Amino acid sequence: MRALSTGSAIMTARAAVAAASGAFRPDDATQDELNEKSDSPRYRAVFISDLHLGTPGCQASALLDFLRAHPSESLYLVGDIIDGWQLRRRWFWPQAHNDVVQKVLRRARKGCRVVFVPGNHDEFARQFDGHHFGGIEVHKEAVHTTADGRHLWVIHGDHFDGVIQGAKWLAYLGDNLYEFSLRLNRHLNSWRARLGLPYWSLSQYLKHRVKSALNYVTDFERAVANEARHRGYQGVVCGHIHRPEMRSIDGTLYCNDGDWVESLSALVEHADGRLELVHWHAQAHAPVVDSSAVEPVSMA
Repeated sequence: MRALSTGSAIMTARAAVAAASGAFRPDDATQDELNEKSDSPRYRAVFISDLHLGTPGCQASALLDFLRAHPSESLYLVGDIIDGWQLRRRWFWPQAHNDVVQKVLRRARKGCRVVFVPGNHDEFARQFDGHHFGGIEVHKEAVHTTADGRHLWVIHGDHFDGVIQGAKWLAYLGDNLYEFSLRLNRHLNSWRARLGLPYWSLSQYLKHRVKSALNYVTDFERAVANEARHRGYQGVVCGHIHRPEMRSIDGTLYCNDGDWVESLSALVEHADGRLELVHWHAQAHAPVVDSSAVEPVSMA
């Protein structure tokens, strides 16, 4: 399987952005502003990753609802926002994906600081480190300072993935298998819905049942947290493995904001610096807070 070339990836990204820009209508902005929840609290920062725009698995409508309910001073896009791997194989770009791009651009125009830290699926953007596009800052990595003075290292995390670094062809194979499990999962849950049963994730079930997958997740989390500590940061915010988590690892705060394919999760910072992992229920249009992550983690 061939790796995604830089030239092809850039053309794919430009086509996606052009599709979003070309579909923009002035009344879209007005309607979106009316849809904003004026009584929603304003957050200091929101961190989201692994949107995978350009794939059928992206939960774009749920993400739009979440963004409308969570206005923020800063918005961090922590990698794999546009799935260049999948778009190169098959073009998929519905209106809802346009709406997400427009929403982010509109937020930047209205004064929100938007920082894009590319991941492995949109690695073509890493060559634009330090540039600004439509008010969006592009950085290979970033540092966020919380209201209570903690310095958080913001990275996607794929550099700590031995599969990505050691055998990229295997990563592409895994990506195809993951997409297949998502397609199978959609059919399975369609059948479950007709029976009145709740949503069930096949891929997450397999990840939790396979011991090697659990070891991979644990090794990844420790490696990222250890590197953040060695660099002098009090914590790290990452994505990549589609597993939302917030906990202290040997005195370093590890935060994974999850994904918008299955977990529908994000990390938010409140005005006082308190960090919270939020799971968004698409059907209920209401957040479900991870109770284990509500209280601030004290740092040594």
